[in-house]
Amino acid sequence: MDKPYALLAELTYACPLHCPYCSNPIALDDYRNELTTEEWQRVFAEAADLGVLQVHLSGGEPLQRHDIVDLAQSANDHGMYTNLITSGLGFSTRRAEQLRDAGLDHVQVSIQADERGLSDQIAGTASFERKHEVTRLVKKLGWPLTLNVVLHRQNIDRIDAILDMAAVMEADRIELANTQYAGWAGRNRAELLPSRDQLERAEEVVLAARGRLGDQMEIIYVIPDYYSKYPKPCMDGWASRQFTVVPNGEALPCPAAHELARALKLPSSNVREHSLEWIWAESPLFKQYRGDDWMPDPCRSCDRRDIDFGGCRCQAFALTGDAARTDPVCHLSPDHGLVEAAVAAANDPTRPRDGVMIPRPNPGRTRSQIPLEVRR
Repeated sequence: MDKPYALLAELTYACPLHCPYCSNPIALDDYRNELTTEEWQRVFAEAADLGVLQVHLSGGEPLQRHDIVDLAQSANDHGMYTNLITSGLGFSTRRAEQLRDAGLDHVQVSIQADERGLSDQIAGTASFERKHEVTRLVKKLGWPLTLNVVLHRQNIDRIDAILDMAAVMEADRIELANTQYAGWAGRNRAELLPSRDQLERAEEVVLAARGRLGDQMEIIYVIPDYYSKYPKPCMDGWASRQFTVVPNGEALPCPAAHELARALKLPSSNVREHSLEWIWAESPLFKQYRGDDWMPDPCRSCDRRDIDFGGCRCQAFALTGDAARTDPVCHLSPDHGLVEAAVAAANDPTRPRDGVMIPRPNPGRTRSQIPLEVRR
């Protein structure tokens, strides 16, 4: 069993945006009892002892935590590389300078589109101009800048313009990641899944942009699972190299495993009850799909079982109700018809262009958890 190298710390599910592609869990209010500053500091200390090298401070919107500077400082003090994943809202000059002084290594800003109207429509709130201000502030303070763009039917045709905008922003890296259909994105899949024509055009644009902008910034493009012949090697295998701690302290082998973990009804893997060392090595949840003993056929007898590890357990659970099934994305899966049906619907020429999507709500929080500058 390898040691984990990365921790995704989902500090809060509070967020000023309402993106319909959000992968946060549907039952957001179940996670209101957030870890305290001291509890997160203990988590970071234990993560470092476990061998973790990178901590990604995420959410929701991590800047909604009043103690974000203290948390970044704690992770940095334990020698781990720190990355802030943010919408940019709440990233004031004062707070940015505090985070820089606390040793924050990297900032990753989410971008919804290249034009104000579409960007604010997707985000569910006016945020486009503020995001531009934040990217300038990030560069001014000397951080590497990564832009994260979740691609879907509403914005994928704008990739060329988005890449041009990223060049103007002087981004060091841009991640063009097609939507993962978990959480709220799963609810909105019918309106988010692009057509095959859209994806083919997008791939051509990305290839051309790499030739044009490759010396200026790294361009990462992640194709959608539903159009792949084989599934991706999700997380390099269940509980193999990375893990997530969510706002209420539950530790998960995968960022999308909320509903799956509860459905399994296994003993708790909450950091309030167990050390990270025990969770990583002994938690029944983490051991459930680690390795390949759990695999059914066709995975068990497949030459790719050590390449894609049977695909995504959360995706198998979401589509079939059984996390031990072969990921239906795989063309060899007995459940592949579920994916084929979704793809057929996405390519139906009579499909409405702008369907109705369910916006991701903002969960309630106790007053003590809300930053003073937000309360005012």
